[in-house]
Amino acid sequence: MSAVAERILRVLEELANSPEGMTLSELTAVLDLPITAIHRLLADLIEQGYVRKDERRGEFTLTMKLPSLGLRFLSAGGVVDIAQPILERLAVISGELVRLAVVDGEQLVYVAKAQGAREGLRYDPEMGRPVTLSCSAAGISWLAGKSDEEIMRLVSGQGFGLPANFGPCAPTTFKTLLPLIEAARKDGYATTQEMFLPAMSSLATTVTTGNGEVGAVLIIAGPMSRLTHKRMKELLPALLSTAAELSEASSVSPIMRRASI
Repeated sequence: MSAVAERILRVLEELANSPEGMTLSELTAVLDLPITAIHRLLADLIEQGYVRKDERRGEFTLTMKLPSLGLRFLSAGGVVDIAQPILERLAVISGELVRLAVVDGEQLVYVAKAQGAREGLRYDPEMGRPVTLSCSAAGISWLAGKSDEEIMRLVSGQGFGLPANFGPCAPTTFKTLLPLIEAARKDGYATTQEMFLPAMSSLATTVTTGNGEVGAVLIIAGPMSRLTHKRMKELLPALLSTAAELSEASSVSPIMRRASI
């Protein structure tokens, strides 16, 4: 990859993580690049319609052009159209947030959701972000299908989700993570409590494509006060049957098929 292309992508990634906007000096500090270089990159991105500048506050933000490209890609690939009614049904059954994360190379990315909670606390993280593998039911469920060598490489590349940034029970070593993955291998699903977020629970299992490879992960998530161990056990049959339904439907989605290649 050329140096210019890499720098452009880094600018876009930082702005994607800062919807409130970033100043030129903030971007310079985070990216550790010359201010003149970042200024030129921002000028090019503004010209192409991917970034806008608030002239009053001097902050740069993404326009909707980049998100719209992603939405067009998902729409053309059929993932959301296929999955949404299925996710909605599971959300009604569970009364919690249901999410679908698609395998994208060596990471999982949330692409669709359905909210089943109608009142009280609603757990609803942002879509489009990669799944933190080491401290989420989705990540643990996906890693269960891989060798220990692959697990160590993938988690080392992404880094552990530290308790200070996630939940107090987030694993910080392979010694604590590998038994969780082994349990998911044995059970065919993964559960977590206070790993991804404090006082939050999640339950996840994989979705396979036509060739039997994992193309996505299906997740139910919510507050521990409602999503207890007992409740997760009660919801397990619905989760597994929904994953099986998504597996059957995945054959018509080119994104899901490519995810397993």
